[in-house]
Amino acid sequence: MRRKWLALLGFATGAFAGTFLYRRSTGSRRSRLDVYFDDGSMVSFGEGSPESDRLLPVARRLVASVRR
Repeated sequence: MRRKWLALLGFATGAFAGTFLYRRSTGSRRSRLDVYFDDGSMVSFGEGSPESDRLLPVARRLVASVRR
């Protein structure tokens, strides 16, 4: 019985680690811009869209100036 629990725990830990590493490696390369409005709505623009091409450079400069 204990061996089954250890196997299940090992499988779950491996699945979690694999998912974490996969999402980390694929998700960090794409930039996206989330715009939040006063009414609580949000719009997300992915990299390569016309809206994000105009706004991402401004957002990057703003973030860089805050980090200094």
